[in-house]
Amino acid sequence: MRSALDPLDLRRAFGRFATGVTVVTFRLDDGRRVGITANSFASVSLDPPLVSWNYRRASPHLQAVLACRHFVVHVLSAEQIELSRRMAQPAADKFAGLVLQEGVGGTPRIPGSLATFECEAWKTIDAGDHVIFLGHVLHYEHTEGEPLVFVNGRYAPGAQAMAGGAA
Repeated sequence: MRSALDPLDLRRAFGRFATGVTVVTFRLDDGRRVGITANSFASVSLDPPLVSWNYRRASPHLQAVLACRHFVVHVLSAEQIELSRRMAQPAADKFAGLVLQEGVGGTPRIPGSLATFECEAWKTIDAGDHVIFLGHVLHYEHTEGEPLVFVNGRYAPGAQAMAGGAA
């Protein structure tokens, strides 16, 4: 056990906690679509129905995302590793070639996720080097399937992560 807070070592310690993987999508005021990969998703409340996720303060789209009234959280399946990687990388149009649906407020919805939460931005909280976004769930859908999991800095299908392995 270490007593000093080494940021890289602390990040490795945080990585020991297995999380699901989500993609959060937005439509900016100028019509551009933004998608990001986030593993900080959490259910917060049933009444009212609230969810949360965190966004790095240094992210290039932070100010535009803060102005968005709606967002959609997609809980990814084990088959959606490439979608997660695509949304985690900088690109001019991360949605090129994807089949999309239109969600609340014109926000892009990506079919095929295990769960989708269409949200109205409810509140943001400054939290160190991140901003915590709280969303009021307006509509949701879910289906059966194996979740995509992130643990120890790697992706793993849910069943594989529970068995102790990671891709």
